[in-house]
Amino acid sequence: MALTPFSVVTEPTPSLRERSRELRVDEVTTPEFQAYLDRLIVTMFEKDGVGIASPQVGQNIRAIVVNMPQGAECFINPEILKKSEQLVDSEEGCLSVPGKYGIVKRHKKVTIRAMNRHGRTMEFEAKQFTAIIFQHEIDHLDGVLFIDKARDIHTTGGKHI
Repeated sequence: MALTPFSVVTEPTPSLRERSRELRVDEVTTPEFQAYLDRLIVTMFEKDGVGIASPQVGQNIRAIVVNMPQGAECFINPEILKKSEQLVDSEEGCLSVPGKYGIVKRHKKVTIRAMNRHGRTMEFEAKQFTAIIFQHEIDHLDGVLFIDKARDIHTTGGKHI
């Protein structure tokens, strides 16, 4: 049976501006939460995104999905441990801010610590576009939208992150 995608919450929904709560391992490993993550992945692909954060589907919990080079992966309680000094300009859009795009300064590389969907903690480095996606999605978990950081906001543009 095909999973139904979630509806995406859009700005100015107040919950998009709230900090999301952390999850415990025992919450992450339940069948219900695994099914939630699967629907989150389906939603990201259905909406043609490259990442999605739980607040974007109305859940203020610290869980994101990122379309990594090897496919969609779930990250629970992700945090940035280290950021490169080198910044890059990123043209960004967002599923929760439809019709708007802008240029955001992001770190070229970040070191991430997160739990995977099985409750195991991992640390890794993300570079280039993948690093940008992580920064964008972690901002969502902190109640920050790309339009808060963007310059040159316009109505035609690139990829929804």
